[in-house]
Amino acid sequence: MSVKIITAAKQLPQYSRTTEDILPLVDVWLDGQEERFVKKVKKIFEGASVDKRYSIMEPSEVFTATSFEEKNDIYSREMIVLGHQVLEKALQKANWDPQSLDYIITVSCTGIMIPSLDAYLINKMKLRQDIVRLPVTEMGCAAGISGIIYAKNFLKSNPGKRAAVIAVESPTATFQLNDFSMPNIVSAAIFGDGAACCLLSSDEKDEGPEILDEQMYHFYDAEHMMGFKLTNGGLQMVLDIEVPDTIASHFGDIIHPFLKQNNLEIKDIDHMIFHPGGKKIVNTVEQLFSGLNKNINDTKEILRQYGNMSSATVLYVLERIMDRNPQKGEKGLMLSFGPGFSAQRVLLQW
Repeated sequence: MSVKIITAAKQLPQYSRTTEDILPLVDVWLDGQEERFVKKVKKIFEGASVDKRYSIMEPSEVFTATSFEEKNDIYSREMIVLGHQVLEKALQKANWDPQSLDYIITVSCTGIMIPSLDAYLINKMKLRQDIVRLPVTEMGCAAGISGIIYAKNFLKSNPGKRAAVIAVESPTATFQLNDFSMPNIVSAAIFGDGAACCLLSSDEKDEGPEILDEQMYHFYDAEHMMGFKLTNGGLQMVLDIEVPDTIASHFGDIIHPFLKQNNLEIKDIDHMIFHPGGKKIVNTVEQLFSGLNKNINDTKEILRQYGNMSSATVLYVLERIMDRNPQKGEKGLMLSFGPGFSAQRVLLQW
């Protein structure tokens, strides 16, 4: 009995600005700072390989002093809107009735909601009252793939069932106005808001790429490398400068044994579905993959168009590839990294 990904869909918030449009706001934010520091920060924004970012707030609001409560209220309100829109879009794309869903997983790390998003979606869309729900809240950028792994394990044990994984993120809601540290600045330069949904099924009648295997990989003694610190002002970004080098040093152990367990080598993979963590991480992984005659052009394009939307971003890459209708027998490797520090992998076959 196989588990397949049926479709993927994305939903963007209503506000957006190009990098060029954001720079004047950065000037206002940095007013009073040393000129050399201001130039350095603007260079980070200009060199982030992100042309445009979307946001649940007007950009001027992002750079306005507000409390954690106010920002989180906006996050909660807009995540319900985006989650509803993207689930509805995915269901329409697959031609599924909302009542056919057996399992709903919602993923987010950029705000706090209790009850979690899935409860609101059950009511808004009148999903079945016996639907199984799972909120995933502390896996960061890796959680889009984590959700797929959890859905796959549920469906593997329950033939003929359907699941939805919905990732909704607003990194702009975590921006710290009074924090001029590099993690906060780099985060502001590379992140944007967005939502995505993928639908999975263990029903033989449903068609899509099959999940051949899935696995997590945990880095020892690396909890400090990435995450959020909860402060009075909100969620403060934690981002260690060593992340790209740490990924590079473990890369072979993450990729090759996983493929070998499935009697495959990297040359057998047709589609690299990699989460665009940021320019440095993308460049690091691109160099590692290029030595294996593989490219991550789709990942780079998603970063350019939307920025890093945390857990949702890898699903944007997946949608881009699925919409090209890969040939039967072609294989894809999904890969993302997140707090812990950890890597998540899913092997697909069309």
